[in-house]
Amino acid sequence: MASSQDLRPPVARKVPKETTIHGDRIVDSYFWIREKSNPGVIEYIQAENDYTIRMTEHTVGLQKTLFNEFRRRIVEEDSTVPVKVDDYFYYSRTEKGKQFPILCRKRVSMESVEEVMLDVNKLAEGNEFFNLDVHKVSPDHKFIAYLADTTGSERHRLYIKDLLTGRLLPETMQDTASVVWSNDSRTLFYSVMDHEFRPFKVFRHVLGTDPKEDVEVFHESDRRYYYLRLVKTKSKAYIMITVESASTSEVHYTSADRPSEPFNVFRPRKHEVAYFVLHHGDRFFIVTNEGAENFKIMETPEKDPSEGNWREFVPHSKTACIDVSDPEPFIEVFRDYMAIFEHENCLARIRVIDLKGKTSHIIQLPEELCTLTPNENPDHDSNVLRFEYSSMTTPETIYDYDMKARKLELRKRTEVPDYDHAKYVAERVFAKARDGVSVPMTIVHKKGMKRDGKNPCHLYAYGAYGDFEGPSPKFNRYWISLLDRGFVCASAHIRGGGDMGRGWHKQGKVLTKKNSFEDFIACAEHLIKEGYTSSDRLSARGRSAGGLLMGAVVTMRPDLFKAIVAEVPFVDVINTMLDETIPLTSGELEEWGDPRIKEHYDYMKTYSPYDNIKATRYPNMLVTSGWNDSRVQYWEPTKFVAKLRAMKTDDNVLLLRTNIVQGHSGAPGRYDALRYYSFMYAFILDKLGIKE
Repeated sequence: MASSQDLRPPVARKVPKETTIHGDRIVDSYFWIREKSNPGVIEYIQAENDYTIRMTEHTVGLQKTLFNEFRRRIVEEDSTVPVKVDDYFYYSRTEKGKQFPILCRKRVSMESVEEVMLDVNKLAEGNEFFNLDVHKVSPDHKFIAYLADTTGSERHRLYIKDLLTGRLLPETMQDTASVVWSNDSRTLFYSVMDHEFRPFKVFRHVLGTDPKEDVEVFHESDRRYYYLRLVKTKSKAYIMITVESASTSEVHYTSADRPSEPFNVFRPRKHEVAYFVLHHGDRFFIVTNEGAENFKIMETPEKDPSEGNWREFVPHSKTACIDVSDPEPFIEVFRDYMAIFEHENCLARIRVIDLKGKTSHIIQLPEELCTLTPNENPDHDSNVLRFEYSSMTTPETIYDYDMKARKLELRKRTEVPDYDHAKYVAERVFAKARDGVSVPMTIVHKKGMKRDGKNPCHLYAYGAYGDFEGPSPKFNRYWISLLDRGFVCASAHIRGGGDMGRGWHKQGKVLTKKNSFEDFIACAEHLIKEGYTSSDRLSARGRSAGGLLMGAVVTMRPDLFKAIVAEVPFVDVINTMLDETIPLTSGELEEWGDPRIKEHYDYMKTYSPYDNIKATRYPNMLVTSGWNDSRVQYWEPTKFVAKLRAMKTDDNVLLLRTNIVQGHSGAPGRYDALRYYSFMYAFILDKLGIKE
């Protein structure tokens, strides 16, 4: 076998393309890689894949070791905590050796008799890629509607299965994104995507009719609105359409009992005002950021919900932020209680409000550094809140919390064989950013670790869209293999994310975006300064918008890291944001800026990774891409690598791995995911000099 030193990397041909904007001349020598039908493009990508395989052949043994470790730490035959809906318990389970879950249910009166609704393994047969996204059971429990993606492009086909006969209904709908049933169990609403992969229309379908006859009930023509979500309220009274741009939202609603009635706008959109609607009895709750950066909750009567009748229910807090996630608030409204998931000072908590007595309390949890998300809570009349909890040292845990008795019940903790949480410790530290701001970072390592600068370290962050979930202090089973090899693993809660409130997001977007990158650099420097690691023992990883982070920090401070993993990275910022034919570009202008505006263009050019590659030394890098990625087009990471190859002056390894049958989210099958993580972490270990 040839040594890696004997292998020559592929060289992409240069075809200069000139663009002038604001009087500035840009030359892009790799623009041609966008030509997906060009045989030369797939030839070059295949050459890169072949090169990656050859350059990592020496890690195959390590990959196998890691795969076996990862597999050993999952319970291959397992099931979720059942959720009671009317006369059924719904749950999913996995079987040893099978990639996908099996969706099941049992009648409450016949708990020993299992009914398989969907065996995703059978649905996936014959497909190189398969992902089951949304699935919704009809209110009468006779049908299940589900969305399936067979390309990785996130363009789903909607299927409807008769659960009594086991047969699929003949009607299917293509390019769907979400679905919800009306209360008659015969009418459903579904959204479809336009050519930019943006959900923009909602149709009403009646079972047994030709989809060509479906009635269009909503059309969002503004291309900036790239989120559209269909939901039914927990009260089962209303069906809601929430549309959202990067800064603004609007809600439309209709009766779930009278699906033929038109949708009404709840409150017309206002630029840079987001609001979301929940129903409760004879009133609506509105979660809004109008005059309330961290969101507040208003209430209004159901009979006349016009804005003049809105009254404050939960006031705005300058320090505590209500958690809102694409595009719904993490708030559970029951008949007698409201549970609000929120963050304060980068710490998650749940506030429970007694809707009758108007008193409130915070749920007491085992650890301060944790991640909290709602689980399934379909019963409006229940006093029990179900939520998911985890920390850097505690695996995913399902709790039921009796809001009346204030009693916490452990329902299930994910079993992780060969793992002892008592061997590890988590801590939160603060790094000082360039502008003096304190940036929180959550760290986990084995007890007894010495801060002598000799530890290998892995640093992760996301830092965009106000997201608070990505880098939050949650359990990562893959990190156990790093921790047991002496690693310090850290999540950086940088500006651009929402970990410290919505203002934290605003300080890392558009004309303040570089704060995200400088915060991450500050976190890396803090780890080195405080003796956790050294630059020749430091690795970093980010994906998607976090991949932009990797591209930016590696061009700003290539000396700081030994190894970088940039997964499906958004790195060609200016070219992408200039082209509104690219999926999602229009909706992203409020997050990244508009290069047609000179001030935005000048600022973007100071950090856009593709435009800031220069002749210098770079760390070892693994860059990934998905051929069918609809969010970050395959050509961005491909062009980035091609230009890096031509410019870098070092002999460090630069690898591009493009999955031809996947999209943005990678491998949906659990064993395929284990193989990918085995490959990725083997790359990191190898480049940090850890061979086994």
